[in-house]
Amino acid sequence: MNALIKTMAVTAVSAVALMGATAVHAEGERYVLVSHAPDSDSWWNTIRNALALAGEQMNVEVEYRNPPTGDIADMARLIEQAAASGPDGIITTLADPTVLSDSIQAAVDAGIDVIIMNSGTPEQAREVGALMYVGQPEYDAGFAAGQRAAGDGVTSFLCVNHVISNPVVAERCNGFADGLGVDLGDSMIDAGQDPAEIQNRVIAYLTANPETDGILTLGPTSADPTILALEEMGLAGDIYFGTFDLGENIVQGIRDGVIEWGIDQQPFLQAYLPVVVLTNYHRYGVLPGNNINSGPGFITADGLEMVEALAGEYR
Repeated sequence: MNALIKTMAVTAVSAVALMGATAVHAEGERYVLVSHAPDSDSWWNTIRNALALAGEQMNVEVEYRNPPTGDIADMARLIEQAAASGPDGIITTLADPTVLSDSIQAAVDAGIDVIIMNSGTPEQAREVGALMYVGQPEYDAGFAAGQRAAGDGVTSFLCVNHVISNPVVAERCNGFADGLGVDLGDSMIDAGQDPAEIQNRVIAYLTANPETDGILTLGPTSADPTILALEEMGLAGDIYFGTFDLGENIVQGIRDGVIEWGIDQQPFLQAYLPVVVLTNYHRYGVLPGNNINSGPGFITADGLEMVEALAGEYR
């Protein structure tokens, strides 16, 4: 009889403990991701998909917010609005520290845990009081790309920058020039974000600088119109062309031999990992000791099968 009572008591305690643990998790933390991306930038679909998947797997509520036109001042207001809504954590890009730092620091001062992802640096993340940085070291990625291009015989290049307002992204061009062993000089152009204008500016630059033997684009927004520009000029496949990031047209360009490689910074991880890190931090008090580099990785024609199947969705 005593043994039976003892067994029942242990079972009851276990059941209560399980219910307690379930209650903590069922409560559901809430995390808001604020990006600098305009609605027109399809590259961020992967970020949205990864965020939603992480929320589902971790059993937390997630929200995605962005300035429709990509205006950084609007983004700062979105961060402030997100903080005012009282989330457990904010995941945000640091596209322009001058404009965004005060809003992020205010959120941290209000007791909200912040992780910087995609844009910014580990040093900048630390300066605004964020827990960590998850992303690609942009200069290092550009430098590696430049060394690769130099090994393939490139001696001059055009960098098509469609986000000139983001100084961190410009580090891709700076790193590429250093890796190539040349001065950046006037090789980086402000392409804007209008596809037709990007195409025209690439054509204008290559017409004025016919000795250019390499092109670097910084994402699908600039890569897609550049493909069209090269096709119009009859240079597709004849000029060395590398790009950051992936997308449907970039993948096809790699397959067709128009693009040599795409640098995959794995945006999936940039949205997915912060949700996992914040959830485990809030539930169990554990936190990685270092920032997380999500890239770079070079995707060439030899490794396209899985990438092509998932491009624009999870890659």
